[in-house]
Amino acid sequence: MEAVTDFAQIPAFEVVLPANRQFPFVFNSPHSGRHYPERFLAMSRLDAATIRRSEDCYVDELFSGAIGCGAPMLIANFPRAYLDVNREPWELDPRMFRDPVPPYANIRSPRVAGGLGTVPKLVGEGLDIYSGRLSLSEATARIEGIYMPYHDCLKRLLIDTHCAFGVGILIDCHSMPAGIRSGEGGLRPDFIIGDRFGVSAAPILTECAIGLLASRGYCVVHNKPYAGGFITEHYGRPAQGLHALQIEVNRGLYMNERTLEKTEGFYALMEDLTSFSHELMLVANQYFSEYPLAAE
Repeated sequence: MEAVTDFAQIPAFEVVLPANRQFPFVFNSPHSGRHYPERFLAMSRLDAATIRRSEDCYVDELFSGAIGCGAPMLIANFPRAYLDVNREPWELDPRMFRDPVPPYANIRSPRVAGGLGTVPKLVGEGLDIYSGRLSLSEATARIEGIYMPYHDCLKRLLIDTHCAFGVGILIDCHSMPAGIRSGEGGLRPDFIIGDRFGVSAAPILTECAIGLLASRGYCVVHNKPYAGGFITEHYGRPAQGLHALQIEVNRGLYMNERTLEKTEGFYALMEDLTSFSHELMLVANQYFSEYPLAAE
């Protein structure tokens, strides 16, 4: 399949394991992939820099300290413009393809309408990725060859974590444009913590994450405008002992959005996120050890 060929030299995704697994956490960076296959670039009407506008640049690096603290991290190498695993598997825009999409495809979701389906139509500020229509086999190859294995891997990490610790906690790591404003007073937040409006995680986790970041002087808001995407919604099952939080980081804290270069703030932020991750893991581990029924 085309998707396999595109990632013949580099894995489409990888799991980085800690030397010593200590905490019931899994970190996930699904949008920071920056390997753009030549075949994909040849299909696009955008240049190599413009097509990166929807990428969560360097988020995997920002949160990489969590690995040394004792948690695994799943990292996508494929770019979001190529395939978005934070969508349902078949959120497809029929206008993108020369062939009919399968009847089970979700063609009416708001994300498809916005050009941001499983195989995205747009990047950045409404820029079309492709100059013409794609074959349906192109989407099928990416979904079956990369999307499905990615989610199989994430599911297995969470199941293994739950089996080992009695609880599994997913931290889904993302970035947002510097100009994003929250509905909470029109603030420009440094971080947005999403828990699907209380559905995907125990309140203690959300409250702790917000408090730890705020104590470091960051502006933190809750759920607005990002409450969590498909991954947070799909894997957050507190009644089953599985919790999921989405963390959005303001790109203005650590990079130049025009040149995509890291700024002086990058390493200070990385250090803060390492200590934040470690403290969050310590608090959660202690809480669920003292109150095991709260894990379910």
